[in-house]
Amino acid sequence: MTHTAGHGEEKSAQQRLRERRAAAYRKAERVLSRDGARSTLRDRLALLHEAAPHVHDLDEPADLYGDGIVAALEERVAGLLGLEAAAFFPTGTMAQQVALRCWAGRTGNPTVALHALSHPEVWERGAFTAVSALRTVRVTREPRLPTADEVRAFEEPFGALMLELPLRDAGYVLPSWEELTEVVEAARERDAVVHFDGARLWETTHHFGRSLPEIADLADSVYVSFYKSLDGFGGAALAGPKTLVEEARSWRHRYGGTAFQQFPTALSALVGLERELPRLPEYVAHARVVAAALREGFAEAGGVWARVHPEAPHTHEFQVWLPYEADVLAEAAALQAERTKAMLFAGAWSRGGPGLSFTEVAVRAAGLMWTADDVRAAAVDFVDRVAEVLSR
Repeated sequence: MTHTAGHGEEKSAQQRLRERRAAAYRKAERVLSRDGARSTLRDRLALLHEAAPHVHDLDEPADLYGDGIVAALEERVAGLLGLEAAAFFPTGTMAQQVALRCWAGRTGNPTVALHALSHPEVWERGAFTAVSALRTVRVTREPRLPTADEVRAFEEPFGALMLELPLRDAGYVLPSWEELTEVVEAARERDAVVHFDGARLWETTHHFGRSLPEIADLADSVYVSFYKSLDGFGGAALAGPKTLVEEARSWRHRYGGTAFQQFPTALSALVGLERELPRLPEYVAHARVVAAALREGFAEAGGVWARVHPEAPHTHEFQVWLPYEADVLAEAAALQAERTKAMLFAGAWSRGGPGLSFTEVAVRAAGLMWTADDVRAAAVDFVDRVAEVLSR
């Protein structure tokens, strides 16, 4: 492939490739994950129409500003996490700002210690500081969760320690249960509160070998998402002590988060809790089968360096790294789906360095039909598609 076009033409080529990949994904007969967000509006509404009567009484009045079904969802989440109360938020970004703003008022310290790769640092445009008068400090930049020694030795005071479980941008990684408990204890030794960024906390039970209430009990507050693992339409919840949650409701109103009639999102979240939550351990277990088969398939293809990270995934999502430019791999993924009706890599490829790219792989219900042999064969075929793209 040549890359000599001007910026405008290059953007156009990238857009065409994105559209081609999206079409290949829709037409593929086999993928490792069917993400509801990529479905049509008709499909999303049809699923809700089918499943909603099984999770809530549809003859109740619609909610107004957080009553009715939204309150029922909050109660369900608090019960699942074993915490006193929970409050619905339209976004996790808002939920976490409110949580940490409330804690700052209680501790008297607006400094939040977190990982350099945590979601607020990478994806939220400095919102903690710009919107909520919080100050962030980075405990570590290493591609793993902070250690207890790093928390104890950090050179300045902080009022709250925020831990993202799993740490998505490091490869959906988790500490061991022992490491996590030691980190929490280290923060408490410094009189800091602990907040879990648990957007994907739902799928951590398999790795930790603990229940959701046992995991949530380690923290002073927990945020969970309804769409990242549960495939809901959106939304999030902040859970913790009743007094904190009541204060958070006031700030939610001030931030504009007490939205009118959230029943479609709440219904989709209840459907996700009913359908997806019980299956997440199965997805995590099969992700480990898929990851091992990918390594074997790339090795069988010969002559290509590849990295699956983590080698044994901690959740049902992980990274795959290959030594090619991202557009080459994206085209190979589309080509494979078009030729074989099986799309091994449906996610975007991102540049990780000169001539090095990575993608995120998720294994959900659609991926359970793939055997290890299927994955190995698809990995070998993918390497052939890469060679075909490069030969043009």
